[in-house]
Amino acid sequence: MTIELGLILPTSTPDPSTPVLGDVRAAARTAEEAGVESVWSTDHLIASAPMLDSTVVLATAAAVTERVKIGYGVMLLALRPVAWAAKQVSSLQYVSGDRVLLGVGTGNPAHGDVGWRAAGTSYADRGRRTDEALAVLPDLIAGRTARVDEDFEAAIAPGATVPPILVAGDGPKAVERAARFGDGWVSIALSVDDVPARIAALDELAARSDRARPEVTIVAPQLHADLAKAAAQVAAYGEAGVARLILPPTGSEWERDYAWAGELQAEVTRG
Repeated sequence: MTIELGLILPTSTPDPSTPVLGDVRAAARTAEEAGVESVWSTDHLIASAPMLDSTVVLATAAAVTERVKIGYGVMLLALRPVAWAAKQVSSLQYVSGDRVLLGVGTGNPAHGDVGWRAAGTSYADRGRRTDEALAVLPDLIAGRTARVDEDFEAAIAPGATVPPILVAGDGPKAVERAARFGDGWVSIALSVDDVPARIAALDELAARSDRARPEVTIVAPQLHADLAKAAAQVAAYGEAGVARLILPPTGSEWERDYAWAGELQAEVTRG
């Protein structure tokens, strides 16, 4: 199976003491030149460390590139009114030339509930609200009339091509959500040995909804520092059925990580 590589843009960090806030334009251009499939932006209103707005980041990346896909990694859909989220996505599809990959999640508990409180929405209810939003989001993005409240329907103009929707999360509810609504499922740091069991679970859950099994994306896989060994690991993920690996910057010197990813992409392509 052909496997794609993506890169997280330098717009956030899990370590508040060392924020990774680099030049988005330079990073996007470098990623495209490196030959990777996609660039990704994290998403939150108030996180445990500095983080730029995902839609602004991705629009910036789209403006300075031609080919590379641009991904939400991942949009916290329940932080926004669903019609507003659809407007952001459809507009980004328009300005990027249909290059959006829409990752969706409910949020890492490590960030706490402060962002949700600041947005005036429920942290405890985010799973249910994400499901409700996913049920109508494709119609809204496409410009079709959809129910956005119990007694209110609306349509957004202009509509756009509905991007692939990738649902993130390793818990049972998240995996079920991916099978019900997603074109893809996103996991963090899943080992290659654990992939077959997850694919089998996705197959079973998708069959219940009479849907195709979502493609698998792994964020931050633990790859060897040696290029040849890392390429062999990437190949093993592909053989296990993974469609995409997304590599994060390891620190503020994102250029070094992007250069290594470019070398890895070349090694993987050579096969």
